[in-house]
Order: sequence, then structure tokens, then C-alpha cells
Amino acid sequence: MPRLLTWAAAVILLAVPVLVQPARAAEPAIHLIAHRALYHMTLDKARSSDILGATGEMGYEVIDACDGWAVRQRLDMRIASAEGQTISMVSDYATWESKDGLRFRFHMKQTTDGAVTSQTDGDAQLDHPDGPGVAHYTLPQKMDKPLPPGTLFPMAHTSTVLEAAESGKRTFTLPLFDGTDETGAELSSIVVTDLSQPIDTKWPALSALPSVKVDIAFFALASTDMLPDYDVSMRYWTNGVADDLRMDFGDFVMKAKMTEFSPQPRRC
Repeated sequence: MPRLLTWAAAVILLAVPVLVQPARAAEPAIHLIAHRALYHMTLDKARSSDILGATGEMGYEVIDACDGWAVRQRLDMRIASAEGQTISMVSDYATWESKDGLRFRFHMKQTTDGAVTSQTDGDAQLDHPDGPGVAHYTLPQKMDKPLPPGTLFPMAHTSTVLEAAESGKRTFTLPLFDGTDETGAELSSIVVTDLSQPIDTKWPALSALPSVKVDIAFFALASTDMLPDYDVSMRYWTNGVADDLRMDFGDFVMKAKMTEFSPQPRRC
């Protein structure tokens, strides 16, 4: 799962963790699934007195398109201010990512009260597995951003996080490019906080699977800031489905609980 809004970027770590290189096995150990999920969002904490409340919904869909993954994510959030206003924020994000992890297309548009506040469009590619690459933007302007060696696109990032957690790693970093802003690649710092054997859920397809809880902080590659611009914690099942999200946007923190889930067939 990519970042949920464009408010993210940068990592200087207090301790130097392992830099995990993505595994490019012919038959990956982690099998992600196509699925649809709906999440209900509620305010967990407000750090600003200007925010009285917040609620929202997030829809997430992964389509198995044979040689690639097509992903659509839409977040609709409403924030109640101390002045009595309700601010509507909508983030609409769509991508296609090749299953070999080398090619990526992205579109993201974010609006506040109907006005576009941020938009990115373009594509990216890596020279070879674990190699460098380049992101080509067409919006907000035509430009190219170099991608450092080892950069991962979102679905490959999810798979690599799960593989690293299952292999026993607890703290590591991964470079990520998801196209949600114009700054290029960023560094994600991952901490594994829990590994669980199968637990009961209301979805049989998930109850039979182990799961892992992770906290992921996002930092700009060149930043010297000790604090992340954005971080999210969640429970991942080993098929890539996420639940129990906690999203820290700085001034406020949101919780998201999955209310609907359904696996989807391959669409070749």
C-alpha cells in the first residue's frame, strides 16, 4: 500500500538499520492478491487546537492484470475546524506496475474543497533489478528525476517488506518511488512490531494467514530532519492485504478500519 496522501518525504535514523535489497526471485516467496477493500477512518489524535474532528473513507483496489498490477486508491476525508468549517480533502491515486518491478505509471490528484491542490502524472523505469532508474513527470511539469539503485515501486515495496519481516528482519530501510509528489524517490524506514500466526477475522480468506504489524516512516532522501514527514502503521497479512491502519499527518492522526473486503479474479 502506497502513501495515503502526498504529505510525506525524508529519513535520518537514530540507529543505522539494515538496508534491505529487494529480492527478485523467479518465484517470489510472497504471493500478493488482487482485492478490493473499503476502510472507515476516524480521528485518533489532534495535535492542533484548530482541529475538532475528522472522519473519512478510503477505497483500495488491486487488479491482477497478468503482467502487471493496476491499483486504484481513493481517500475522502472531512476535517472539522475550530472556526466551524468542514474542510473536504480528496486524494485520487491510480498506478500500473509491472510484475518484474521495472516499469511504473502513476496518476495522483489531490483536492481541497473541490480545488486541485496537487497533481502528478508520469511514468518511471529501472535499468535492471536492484539498479538505478529515472522517473519521467508530465505533471506538474515535464521533468526527469533520477532514482537511486534499489528503488522499489509500491507493490514491490509491499512484497519486500513482507519477505524481510518473515525472514526475521525487524528494522530496515527501503528506497521507494510511488509518484505521489514531485520530489522523486524517498526513503522508507520500516520497523516490524509484531508477527502473528493466523487469527480469527470475519474474512475467511484472511483468517488462515499469518500477519505482521509494521510501522513505516517516510523521509526525503537528502533530508537531515530527524522527524518523518509522514508515517503509517498497519497490519499486513502475507498476501498484501492491510488493516488496522494508523496514519500520522503531523497535526492529526487518523485510524482506518477495514469494513469490506473481497478477493478479485485475474483480469487478463
